[in-house]
Amino acid sequence: MTRLAFALALSLLATSAQAVPSWGARQSSAADTAPSQLKPGEWIWGGDNKAGPIAVVVSLTEQRAYVYRNGIPIGVTTVSTGRRGYETPTGVFTILQKDKDHRSNKYNSAPMPYMQRLTWDGVALHAGGLPGYPESHGCVHLPSEFARLLFDSSTTGMTVVVSEEGKSPVDTVHPMALIPIDPRTGSDSAVPRLEDGQKYRWHPELSTEGPVSILLSGSDSRVIVYRNGIEIGRSRIVVRNPQQPLGTHAYLVKDGYLPGDNPLLPGTRMPNWSAIGIPGRGEDAGKLLGPETIERVVIPHDFVAAVLPLLTPGVVMLVTDAPLQPEITEGAPVQVLDSEPPEA
Repeated sequence: MTRLAFALALSLLATSAQAVPSWGARQSSAADTAPSQLKPGEWIWGGDNKAGPIAVVVSLTEQRAYVYRNGIPIGVTTVSTGRRGYETPTGVFTILQKDKDHRSNKYNSAPMPYMQRLTWDGVALHAGGLPGYPESHGCVHLPSEFARLLFDSSTTGMTVVVSEEGKSPVDTVHPMALIPIDPRTGSDSAVPRLEDGQKYRWHPELSTEGPVSILLSGSDSRVIVYRNGIEIGRSRIVVRNPQQPLGTHAYLVKDGYLPGDNPLLPGTRMPNWSAIGIPGRGEDAGKLLGPETIERVVIPHDFVAAVLPLLTPGVVMLVTDAPLQPEITEGAPVQVLDSEPPEA
């Protein structure tokens, strides 16, 4: 073998040794896919405008992770956590360090792409193998593309809650559309339900500034308002023709107003709501929410009057038929949304 051929062979061997595998699906599943229907390596990511606090809830019991931005779910994925003898610890963590091209200091320089460190003794979120059961040395393995998207959206200090049946509150073991934690601290949000006969609750003083997002559930007949990731109000609603599903939709407040009177509060104007093309509903992108759809929902006038001043361009709303509470229907779909404005 000539020196040149030998050098080329060594170069190829070095390149092969440094190659980083790719794990999991390369594209998002449809937004209305139930988390329980995701196969190992599958995930949903609706997009992220990076407005408001982001938080992650990892369920060891479900072998899934849920991502919330400003109170609204934006992603869910299958994971693989620590196997017997290397169990992933439960609790509340914050991201201590980020390294896109990290390699393990403990396990033969094994690749740990898009690493986000949870503990200084080796537990982290990163791309890795996803066989459908716990098989890591304690880390939380994510699909490669999902790990990249989360890495790009998160910052050091992001809250991560790791939960497990028998050790954690049920709403963090089986998360749903309603964010189960305070994204600032990771503690159980423990927001009380409306009392019997109580139409709505409005406490804007709980969070006085920051981006606003809205979650509306047809099955639970509730609308919930978040500001900077904290619930500041919720109301009972009535959905006309309840036998006809609302469907899964995401909307963004745009400049301008709908023509004519506000169907929800006569004497006021309704901002323009533009549909967002979430995974599986890309054809909806840019369509304006019409009054005939708005009129299907009845909301107390006082609650509408309180919320209207907050509906400035950039506010996002998720509409879903899924229930919000895990004790109602465990494993119901967690819808995700993309709060990026549609392309012109």
